[in-house]
Order: sequence, then C-alpha cells, then structure tokens
Amino acid sequence: MKVLKFGGTSVGSAARMREVTKLIVDGEQKIVVLSAMSGTTNTLVEICDYLYKKNPEGAYELINVLEKKYKQHIEELYTTEVYKNKTHAFVKSIFDYLRSFTKEMFTLFEEKIILAQGEIISTNMVTNYLCEIGVKACLLPSLEYMRTDKHGEPDLPAIRENLQVLLEEHKGYEIYITQGFICRNAYGEIDNLQRGGSDYTASLIGAAIYAEEIQIWTDIDGMHNNDPRIVENTTPIRQLHFEEAAELAYFGAKILHPTCIQPAKHANIPVRLLNTMAPDAPGTLISNESEAEKIKAIAAKDNITAIKIKSGRMLLAHGFLRKVFETFESYQTSIDMVCTSEVGVSVSIDNTKYLHDIIDDLKKYGTVTVDEHMCIICVVGDLEWENLGFEAKAIEAMKDIPIRMISYGGSNYNISFLIREEDKAKALKALNTHLF
Repeated sequence: MKVLKFGGTSVGSAARMREVTKLIVDGEQKIVVLSAMSGTTNTLVEICDYLYKKNPEGAYELINVLEKKYKQHIEELYTTEVYKNKTHAFVKSIFDYLRSFTKEMFTLFEEKIILAQGEIISTNMVTNYLCEIGVKACLLPSLEYMRTDKHGEPDLPAIRENLQVLLEEHKGYEIYITQGFICRNAYGEIDNLQRGGSDYTASLIGAAIYAEEIQIWTDIDGMHNNDPRIVENTTPIRQLHFEEAAELAYFGAKILHPTCIQPAKHANIPVRLLNTMAPDAPGTLISNESEAEKIKAIAAKDNITAIKIKSGRMLLAHGFLRKVFETFESYQTSIDMVCTSEVGVSVSIDNTKYLHDIIDDLKKYGTVTVDEHMCIICVVGDLEWENLGFEAKAIEAMKDIPIRMISYGGSNYNISFLIREEDKAKALKALNTHLF
C-alpha cells in the first residue's frame, strides 16, 4: 500500500479537490493524507489571536467570513443535493463549534482544538466527494491513532497499533482519507506534530504500515538543484539519499521539512516528491540509495548569526567546549555550524531570541564577537573525503566572496560556507556555474 500526501494548495478549491481525486483513484488501495485548504489555518490562527485578546466580535467576524467561503466551495464541489446537504450540515456543526469558544476562557488547549478543524473539514469534504462519485472511500480520523509521547515526539509503536486496529475494522476500502498535522498527545488532548506537519504524518503512517512508497504531492516538480527564485534554469533532482534530502531541507529547501522523512528513512521506505500541477513529471525520489561521486544541489539558509568566543586560556584546557555548548543548551538554542582552533571557537545560530543573554554568559569564558545578517550556503552530494577535488571545486567557485566560516567533514554529504546575506545571490550563481 502507498501513502500519498497533498498539501493545502493541492486541495485549495473545489477544482483542485477534483484534480486530486483523479490522481488517487486508480484501482489501487492507498492512504491519502490531506492538509487544510490553503489559507484556512492562517485564518484559524487569526481567530485564536482575537480570542486571546478577548475580542469575540473580531473572532465572530472571521468565523463568518470563513464559513461563507466553505459554503461556496461545497456548492461548487458536489452535484447531488444529498452530498451538498450532508457536507453543509457537517461544516455548519464545525463553525458552530468554533463560535462556542468565543464564550469561554481561551488557552493553548483551546487553540490547538481550533487549529485542528481545518484538516477535519478538508478530509470530510474529499471523502464525501469520493463517495458521491462512487469510489469506496473511508475516513480514518487521525485523532484516533496519531499519538505523541510525553516529550512531544511521535509514539510510533502506539501509532502502529492504533492504525492497524482501525484498518482491520474498515477492511475492503479502496481509499482511506486521513488528516495531516493533527494528533493527540500523551494525555489524550488534541495537539499537533508541529515540525513538518502533514509531511510528518505521511512519513509516520508509511513507517507504521510498512508502506511500499510515500508520495509527497506539492505544486513544485520535486526538489531543485538550486534556488529557482535567484538562479535561472535550475533543474529538478531525480534522486537523493535521505541524508542529502535532510541536509537540503535543513539548509533552506522549503519543499520538505528536515525531520519529516526520518521515520521513512529508518523504515527504509522510499519517499517521492511529485507535482500536482504536472502529475506525469518524475519528481524526486528519496531513498537510502546514493549516487557516487556526484554533487546534487545547493541550498541557502538566511538570518544566521555568527558568534566567536576567543580565549587564551583555551589551549589545552579541557571543559572549554563543554561550557560553550552548555550555554546554548541552557537557552534551547541550536547550533548550525561549528569551527574550532587552539584559542577559540566559532558557531552559527538562526534563533536569536536569547542572543543577548547567551553573549553575556559566554563572556565568562573569553572575548565574544558577533556577526549578524549572515547566510549559510550548503553544497550537497557525495562528499566522502576520498572523492578528490569536490571540496576544491566548491571553494574555487567562492574565490571572489568573503567567507566567514567553512564546515567540511562533519557529514559525508555537505560542505557549508557562512557568508554575508548580501553575497548570497552572487554565491549561488557562482556555485551553479562551477558545479553544474
């Protein structure tokens, strides 16, 4: 069985929903993960904001506007009065439920319930449409099987057990529709997967049922070898190793979240990135297979801050690096790049929420220098150190660009450069010319 995921743009209108059903109905049994219709989650977030500010009138107004949109979508999607009435009744019950939150105290618990309603509506609409056109389709509510543990991480054994029970109870259907993003936490409360959202859901389901393949459908033809907004004539990458895909996703490729493919990687299930606007395009296949001695792509990550801690006492002093890293850990700030020397260490971060406090603490251990408005350029491919010349090619391409840090050897799949944000476009174009 395959698992297919479609994002908000893919189900963003009645016409798009019809196109999705054409893609999924082919006689093969599958599980289909859907996001909320595009724009819905943003509106639900705004509704929550009004409720936090104790402005129920503002929330009512947004709820009414959103409900009107859905009424129009329903009129456009269905052809029979039976399914129009059935879906109108369901959607009305959801919006009446949303209005009930304007009368009570509002907390994070209620916010997560509200944010879950977008996926609940879209999956019911598509399931009803499939049934209307005669497809044997069934809704699998993700709140009945998707679980996180006490640390907020997916509880894969529980997910696998719950999902198998549900599938056993609903045998014989061709299409199983389910919600992405939403789940229940260890205490049974409605929650969400946060990182990667619906992509994460698809990967977890694939791992839970040992799927044949996981397909992530977006409005882009796979992952490209450079940023098409900056560099002309970029091309889709046809094959990536899981580690290469994770590196590209972490360092700026927006099509995929870096953590969402980990369950598929561990279960050795291939992930295919496909384009709903060009369904016949081959897209990008991500698996545990790699292409030897080949550079695949370039990505860039903005809004980076570099911090250098220099200390004459560091030489031969054990514990210095531990103290530096513990400082970042105490402020829950992750590090992107690290470079060390005998008398200092440089790191880069993208979360500057606690930057002032971090700098104050680091001054206990040495002189601290900060460079802001930086950018990480990441070159990804088979960069095993035995492959002669690959790092030299990348460095040669960057010869006219000031480089603050270089990271090489921490992974077999990337070499990273820290540069000024103003040099980003020049760097991407130069690397593209030299490497491709």
